Amino acid sequence: MSLPDRETAPCCLIVDDEAPLRAVLRRILEQQGFRCRDAASGAEAVALLEALPAALVLTDYHMPEMDGVTLLKIVRERWPETAVVMVTGVSDVDLAVQCLANGAMDYVTKPFRVDEIRGRVGQALEKRQLLLENTAYREHLEARVQQQARAYEDLFLASLQSLADALEVKDPYTWGHSVRVGQYSLAIARELGLDADRIAQLELGSRLHDIGKIGVREGVLNKEGALTPEEYRHIMEHPVIGWRLLSPLLRDAPHALAVVRSHHERVDGRGAPDGLAGDAIPLEARIAAVADSFDAMTSGRPYRAGMAVDDAMAELRRCIGTQFDAECVAAFARAMDARAFPLPDSRVRRPVARPSLVA
Repeated sequence: MSLPDRETAPCCLIVDDEAPLRAVLRRILEQQGFRCRDAASGAEAVALLEALPAALVLTDYHMPEMDGVTLLKIVRERWPETAVVMVTGVSDVDLAVQCLANGAMDYVTKPFRVDEIRGRVGQALEKRQLLLENTAYREHLEARVQQQARAYEDLFLASLQSLADALEVKDPYTWGHSVRVGQYSLAIARELGLDADRIAQLELGSRLHDIGKIGVREGVLNKEGALTPEEYRHIMEHPVIGWRLLSPLLRDAPHALAVVRSHHERVDGRGAPDGLAGDAIPLEARIAAVADSFDAMTSGRPYRAGMAVDDAMAELRRCIGTQFDAECVAAFARAMDARAFPLPDSRVRRPVARPSLVA
């Protein structure tokens, strides 16, 4: 029988307080191709395993200070891939069966035969190999499931973005608005030091913040003149419509939902839909409010040009404390100075007709 190379041979740890028995077991197992170490106590065995884990632990049941059951529990907890075989007296068979229930791979009774040791050890290693293969398969399967889940999530988010893009086809005067609001919002968030998860949710919420306008009458949405009070109330229903639409879909993205529902709140409490004030308004919504208003001011309409950037910034600063959060406006100004996003061109006016969808 050819034996494994010394470097690749499986490692075995023999634990027994009787030196002669350890020597016998070591000789048997080295003949089987194992690299063997031995320990006279459970505590010594744990120290050896900490230095170098083993494929197999062959341990006596009765030992002073730490018995085989205690050692078994430690090995199962800290080195679950290690196979443990218990060595017991004939009178301890019931205890050996309990050890099996606690995770031992097999047991051997004293006095034992050489072929019995070889057989029990072989079976234990076969069980260990099956466990390793099952673990590898489960991890591979979990990785595939996670990969598939990410793919579904990407597809889902792409579908939502397509819905938002379709809305901008319905309202051509805001063509590209959600993209620009997303850019401005991210720039503010980075200046404020938000973490990666909140930034990702802010980006999603910003891109979808006006999705509720899908429930707004087209005649109101595309009206060129000033809105009547009834029309204004109707169009301001869109945050709640969007929030209701997205709530079942974005349960795991509360910051994104906050942007959709609360981006028209004002820090003085006179906003919509909930009349929140100050810090009661989610930070993501306060950020989006600045970005949304800046884009609205600097975007041209068929009947007017947009504001110049300096004039829009002056208006944001004028409304600090009433409509806008001071820190968010300051962060936006810093991001603008750092050229964190392209500056809008107020001379560009939105087309009167919808963009053609036919090439």
